Amino acid sequence: MTIQFNHTIVACKDNRVSAEFWADILGVEVGKQWGPFIPVTVAHGITFDFANLPPGFPDEPQPQHYAFLVSEDEFDASFERIKAYGLTFWADPRGQDEGQINRNDGGRGVYFRDPVGHYLELITVPYGGWPE
Repeated sequence: MTIQFNHTIVACKDNRVSAEFWADILGVEVGKQWGPFIPVTVAHGITFDFANLPPGFPDEPQPQHYAFLVSEDEFDASFERIKAYGLTFWADPRGQDEGQINRNDGGRGVYFRDPVGHYLELITVPYGGWPE
């Protein structure tokens, strides 16, 4: 069997708000709610299932990092939406180059946070560059 990544649960305070934000930024659709999950599916059938924190958990989800490899056109469209939301964005994961994007490995990249505080990253070239 070939192992493939299939899905992950994204903890949030309001699963509808978070799912709609991610879908809008990424230019994809929000799926039909299934139980406590609201799915957002990207390429290769990978699904992010947004779920509200259950009672008894801390008030705020622990921030996680999610990186997306996107085309140049997808980057342009997503980056315009990031700016339209008025989000703070950075060129680096430490948030030291605010208002800038990076040009790592001959591509472009940007970091920003979602409504819960998860760290999102868009890159147009994988780290280390494309295989030769």
